[in-house]
Amino acid sequence: MKTNALALLLTAAVAAMMGCSSSSTPKTPSAETKKTEAPAPKPPELDTGRVAFQRLYLSARNWAPDARPFRLESDPSKEATGEGGKAGVWRGSFASVARRSVKSFLWSGITADDAPARGVTPGTEDTFNPSNTSTQPFDFGFLKVDSDKAFEVAQQHGGKKITDKAADQPIKYELDWAPRSNELIWHVIYGSSDADAKLRVAVDASTGSYLRVEK
Repeated sequence: MKTNALALLLTAAVAAMMGCSSSSTPKTPSAETKKTEAPAPKPPELDTGRVAFQRLYLSARNWAPDARPFRLESDPSKEATGEGGKAGVWRGSFASVARRSVKSFLWSGITADDAPARGVTPGTEDTFNPSNTSTQPFDFGFLKVDSDKAFEVAQQHGGKKITDKAADQPIKYELDWAPRSNELIWHVIYGSSDADAKLRVAVDASTGSYLRVEK
């Protein structure tokens, strides 16, 4: 009887030790219980026209060493309406005499449903016609006044009345060469396009002086 009792005690002791050992072993969490943290979204990167132009110009020179700009324009969005002369999307169009072609490059600094992917995206190549006044190349040296200054001038000539009424008013910027007057002009457009523009103000991109209200 003593032998049986001793055996029972030993068996109970071994079982207790095994129970303690198994309970102290940390459990490895399953894939379902692991929590994965999503990466934080990148903040929007908004640039003035001159800064964005320099990004686009580098890409254009890689496409054609003789590339020269003939248009720069912004695309307003919900995240970047164009307030203060800054935008999250800029498109630059360039001409190459050697290639007899034109090509646009788009830069985006925002992540949104109504915006293209971040970074610089090249467009398609098209035929260049030197006699076409709408694709008249200009010298980068004429661009001495940035879009933020053009915005300030436009605000003083009717723009402030519009933005005071609607803080989310989209503002579009266009830069091109005027062959007749030999001027590089900023067009500050209070609207997402020419079609819905409430006001269009022309500003000299070399001097920053007000030129006229175009609409």
